[in-house]
Amino acid sequence: QVQLVESGGGLVQAGGSLRLSCAASSSIFSFNLMGWYRQAPGKQRELVATTSSGGTTDYASSVKGRFTISRDNAKNTVYLQMNSLKPEDTAVYYCGAWRVAEGYWGQGTQVTVSS
Repeated sequence: QVQLVESGGGLVQAGGSLRLSCAASSSIFSFNLMGWYRQAPGKQRELVATTSSGGTTDYASSVKGRFTISRDNAKNTVYLQMNSLKPEDTAVYYCGAWRVAEGYWGQGTQVTVSS
C-alpha cells in the first residue's frame, strides 16, 4: 500500500503563487502516471495536470501556461507550481498515482484564492 501526502496548500491573493508537494511513502519510479486533480464545492473532480514516467506532461486548458507539474524520483515527490492564481482555482487539490492495476489518492490539500 502506498500513501500519498499532499502539502503546500493555503490562502493566497489572486495573482499569487503556491507550490504543492505530494510525497509518496515508497518509490514513485514504478508509477506510470502521477498527477494532480482538484475538486471545487459542488463540482466534480477534474484533471489539473499529469506527468508520465517518460516525462510527458499534460495540463487542463484552464491552467496551461500558469501551472507546472514536475516529479523528483529521488525524493519520491511530485510538485505542482501554481502561478498567476485566480479565484476559480479555489478547490481541494488531490495527488494521484497509477500503475498497472493500482491507483492511489492522497487526502487532499485546500487551496483558496481570494479576489
